[in-house]
Amino acid sequence: MKLLLEVIGERFTGSLSRLNFAFKNEIIITECIKDFEGFSLLGESFGPFEKGKKYRLKLFSVIPFIEKDILKVASTEKCDNIDVQRYAIGERDDLKLIKRNDNSFLNKIKEFKRFMENEVIKKNKPKIDLDRYNSYTSNIIDSRLLKLLKLSMAELSLEDERRLTNSEKLLYTYLYNLIKIWRDFF
Repeated sequence: MKLLLEVIGERFTGSLSRLNFAFKNEIIITECIKDFEGFSLLGESFGPFEKGKKYRLKLFSVIPFIEKDILKVASTEKCDNIDVQRYAIGERDDLKLIKRNDNSFLNKIKEFKRFMENEVIKKNKPKIDLDRYNSYTSNIIDSRLLKLLKLSMAELSLEDERRLTNSEKLLYTYLYNLIKIWRDFF
C-alpha cells in the first residue's frame, strides 16, 4: 500500500511540475525600469531593454531581470499580497469554486511569491506583506481543496469543470478515482 501511494504521489508531483513548467513558459507583460543593453546566450537574445517600455516575454526568461531590477511585472500582470487577499476573500465568501480567468492562477501565486520575497529582501516591502501573502495563499488552497473534495464524491458537471484550474482538474481526477474505488469496494 505504501509503495502504491508513493507511485501515485510521484506521478501526481510530476504532473504538477509539468503544469508549472508550462506556466513558466507563458508570456507575461513586463515594464523596463532601468536601461539594459542586453545579451545573447545560446542563440537567444535578451534585450536591449529601454526604460519605460513594455515587453512581452516568457516568465522563466524575465525572472533574472526582475530580480536585478531591470524589469518589473506590469501592473496588469502583478500578483501581490493584495491580489492574493482578494482571491482568498472571494473563495471564503463563495460556497462554490470560483471560475478564474486564468486556469493557472494557482501557479501564478506560487511563482510570483518569488517576486514578493525579493521585494522583502531588498526592503522595498515589509515582511508582513510576505506573511500575508503566505497566509492568504494557504487560505485559498485550503478553501479550494475543501470544495474540490466535495466535488470529487460525484461526477463533475461541465459547469463545475470550467471552474477548476489545470492543477485542480488533475487532483480531481486522482481523488475521484480513489474515492470511487474505495466506495465500490465497500
